[in-house]
Amino acid sequence: PFLMKDMDKAVARIEKAITSKENILVYGDYDVDGTTSVALMASYLKTRHELVLTYIPNRYDEGYGISYKGINFALENDFTLIIALDCGIKAVEKVAYAKELGIDFIICDHHRPGADIPDAVAVLDPKQDDCNYPYKELCGCGVGFKLIQALNSKEGKGVEDLVEYLDLVATAIGADIVPITGENRALAYFGLQVINQDPRIGIKTILQQVKKDTFTITDVVFIIAPRINAAGRMKHGNHAVALLTETDFNLAAEYATEIEQFNLDRREADKRIT
Repeated sequence: PFLMKDMDKAVARIEKAITSKENILVYGDYDVDGTTSVALMASYLKTRHELVLTYIPNRYDEGYGISYKGINFALENDFTLIIALDCGIKAVEKVAYAKELGIDFIICDHHRPGADIPDAVAVLDPKQDDCNYPYKELCGCGVGFKLIQALNSKEGKGVEDLVEYLDLVATAIGADIVPITGENRALAYFGLQVINQDPRIGIKTILQQVKKDTFTITDVVFIIAPRINAAGRMKHGNHAVALLTETDFNLAAEYATEIEQFNLDRREADKRIT
């Protein structure tokens, strides 16, 4: 992971936040790549730090990417570090605004950068011209995974300790239609093993609604992804993050039922619009 530009800076800033007990806001978009990224980063950080909260912008009120409303939420609630996932590479003005307020940003994105790079503490994006990371096609959740891999290695632990997060990474790879080559292929392969053998409770409750024994990457695209997406389209992306981070089976089952209803509503709306 340290082959990625700014990875050392990102790790140092997060470790500082943990040591000095800062509030950390994990920010991501309302689509599958965004919500899985937020679930991944928040659930990992919560194993090391209590003061972690998630933020998903409202699709209709705030729109795509980092919003001023989100930064103001961080200010009002005493967050001094925002980790943005699957967005932020073009949020030059918003990151500058946050900096004026004393809020630091770490950006984990995979979209192509514009002419200017935001003045964040660290910008992780393998598509930056001066980033020498050998694989350029990671999705947002994949970049987030590289960051937790880097953080974990500082604790003297290997990537095998992070296998439980690969169900989220494989879901994002499938849903975001990134090329399943190179590192994505390895992450998807092992992520599918997790999905089939021991997925997180939230994914398990989605899969239980479908009568099927083995799940392929196609099932990820057509079964898991639309349900996670439906939350952000019909209600709010927070519902997806709540499901993907829930550890109580009964609560997760309730969330999954709600999300199934959002998905049915989405299909109905699609038909009506068509």
